[in-house]
Amino acid sequence: MKKPHPCGTNRWEIIRMGMDIKIKCTGCGRLVMLSRKEFERRMKKVLNK
Repeated sequence: MKKPHPCGTNRWEIIRMGMDIKIKCTGCGRLVMLSRKEFERRMKKVLNK
């Protein structure tokens, strides 16, 4: 993501993809749901497939 999470990490794991996307912070484990449009706007790059 373009901005880091408040816990300090900048890596996210995608849990579910669909109309909404659920991502999980790899640092603290917080789950966040974003709309697909919002996710595509905020995503910087993909590290692993």
